[in-house]
Amino acid sequence: MKFRITTIALSLLLAAPFASAQKYQGVIDKSVAVVGGELITLSDVEQEVQMMSARGYASDRNIRCEVLENMMRGKLFLMQARLDSLSVNQEMVEAQLGQQMDQVRTALGGDDGVASYFGKPLYKLRQEWRKQIEDNSLMQEEQQEIAKQIPEVTPYDVKQYIDSSAAYRLPVVPIKYKISQICIYPDREAAALAVKERLLSIRERILNGEKFATLARLYSEDPGSARKGGELGMASKSIFWPAFSDAAMSLKPGSISQIVETPDGFHIIEVLEKRGDMFNARHILLKPKYTADDREKAFKTLDSLRTAVTDSLISFELAARFYSQDPATRTNGGQLADPHTGSAYFEIDQLKPQDYSAVKDLQPGQISEPVESLDNEGRDGNLVYKILRLDSIVPAHTASFEHDYTELLAEVKQAKQVQAIDNFVTGKIKETYIKIDPLFKDCEFELEEWKSKFIKED
Repeated sequence: MKFRITTIALSLLLAAPFASAQKYQGVIDKSVAVVGGELITLSDVEQEVQMMSARGYASDRNIRCEVLENMMRGKLFLMQARLDSLSVNQEMVEAQLGQQMDQVRTALGGDDGVASYFGKPLYKLRQEWRKQIEDNSLMQEEQQEIAKQIPEVTPYDVKQYIDSSAAYRLPVVPIKYKISQICIYPDREAAALAVKERLLSIRERILNGEKFATLARLYSEDPGSARKGGELGMASKSIFWPAFSDAAMSLKPGSISQIVETPDGFHIIEVLEKRGDMFNARHILLKPKYTADDREKAFKTLDSLRTAVTDSLISFELAARFYSQDPATRTNGGQLADPHTGSAYFEIDQLKPQDYSAVKDLQPGQISEPVESLDNEGRDGNLVYKILRLDSIVPAHTASFEHDYTELLAEVKQAKQVQAIDNFVTGKIKETYIKIDPLFKDCEFELEEWKSKFIKED
């Protein structure tokens, strides 16, 4: 079953917060740092450790040292943000709070699990987390304000960066491919009709007394839940595809849904329990299956198009516009483009494995044999048949001013921003009243300037 946001492993949740906590056990809650007029308590640190662990965060440093340093840095930004009269977008805060609550409630099995894990009622946690999100937003805005003060990066800056950096320190641009495609889908309607008939048959068997869990183990194509009899566990409705959660929330516990379609396939659902906007359900997922005839028919068409293009009877671009069934690329003459950046060049790990296998041995301008591949729908993608043309290759190389100016410009700009932010922090550490409890004296902070701020032990 595809969750729309990543779920969290409960084993990590329960174990990680206490992995290196022996040093802090038995210590009564107290202030462990003062930054200006802001206090940071041991319980503040522990709560943040719990939250990071609840999100599955891992660190190669002592996580409590990392949390304390981040909190102290944050206080410096927060103090400056208030001086600069910055404000936060409350709609964004509420949206982020809702997502955070849904993630944690799903991982811990609902409101009671969250309250038990954090040792606080839910309304109190909401108040604290809302304040944290507001503060984090102000900190980010202040960092953006600092970054804005950096002078515009010029070609001279980029050239100076290249000239002053050893070759091994310059970024390496990986091999990139520019590709076009013509896609044909199998007969989706016939396959969808067949899978619906199978699901209706299974649903009828459940209504006649067979156990949902048994049939889920036998037939469901969701490997994550099938071995558990189709059970998904108590989760927020926002975690699932809207069609799935809407159907589940409309059911009474114990009743079986009609067929529900999502980008993952077709489902029938049995709701076991509902609590507010959370539910625990079982489901059986079936995906459309396609026949050898579908493949043979599509391959024959694609092979004919490949021959026509190779023999110059039609251009690849025109063939894509007329015959490709992929709406995202057909209007561009079949050319693939990154939906996030608009770039027409792809690194190896950005390509579908099937697509890379089809083009890796081609020379620019050559067209692959017909292949089976996947589109970008759902969790695993839907089956699609295609031919691919390798338009061009950019070999792996050390970034140069002539060929990779845009990438180098971004690198120089980011380096200047990081340096400006670090300069702000080190400057503020020197001029701000800061005291750190010796409990953290063994911490290896990223910035050495913190070391001078420890309270001297008697």
